[in-house]
Amino acid sequence: MSVGYAEEGSPDGPAVVLLHGWPYDIHTYVEVAPLLAAEGYRVVIPYLRGYGTTRFLSEETFRNGEQAALALDAIALLDALEIEHAIFAGCDWGARTADIVAALWPERCRALVSVSGYLIGSQEANKLPLPPEAELQWWYQYYFATERGRAGYDRYRREFAKLIWRTASPKWEFDEATFERSAASFDNPDHVDIVIHNYRWRLGLAGGEPDYDELEKRLAEGPVITVPTITLEGDANGAFHPDPSAYAGKFSGEYSHRTIEGGIGHNLPQEAPDAFAQAVIDVGAN
Repeated sequence: MSVGYAEEGSPDGPAVVLLHGWPYDIHTYVEVAPLLAAEGYRVVIPYLRGYGTTRFLSEETFRNGEQAALALDAIALLDALEIEHAIFAGCDWGARTADIVAALWPERCRALVSVSGYLIGSQEANKLPLPPEAELQWWYQYYFATERGRAGYDRYRREFAKLIWRTASPKWEFDEATFERSAASFDNPDHVDIVIHNYRWRLGLAGGEPDYDELEKRLAEGPVITVPTITLEGDANGAFHPDPSAYAGKFSGEYSHRTIEGGIGHNLPQEAPDAFAQAVIDVGAN
């Protein structure tokens, strides 16, 4: 795979890898990156598989969106850039990926900042029903389980993403230019395949790859994260998210949680860049 990424700051500085989620892109960190660069960090912001300029090298490669595959992409990027270890920080899919790197490869992860906390999941856990109100927040997951949903997302991906932005961050007043800057990333030829597989895999409606079975088995056990961690949550997150008390026990190292106030929604790094950057700086000082 060829991974597209942005980089800012000193190439000799301590590394920070910032991971975006769905349906967002690297512009989640457009204001965070210069703040960290000004503190001397080497900031690396990759496009996830299926976004922006990241591309598969072969048409024959399975377009796999399962959580282990995304995490291994992050490890491969560290190797390609000759980065021994980095602070990992993320939101949404990116937070899950950062959590997995911290849990399974702590020697590569100096510290962690995770929006909405511990997001490592498993197909078995996802078999358990949620209360109806919580299930309603996951409506698109069930839509994506159908071929109508795949076709609808492919045809209306911009409209779909804008709806998610508005419902997940009901108080974020983004403008059209801000949205379109990120929406261009969804034109990636593998975007729909990756998104649909990701959500179908979670529900056990699509298989993964045997090469990742052992990793998924370990992740299904809910491994404890030992590296220094700060978790964040916005006070106006309209997407489904666990209460911080539900995951505090998953972090055995130096740990703290911060709720960011001021109408901050799901895309916290873009809505509250100062608070997110400060969390990275603070956890990196541990």
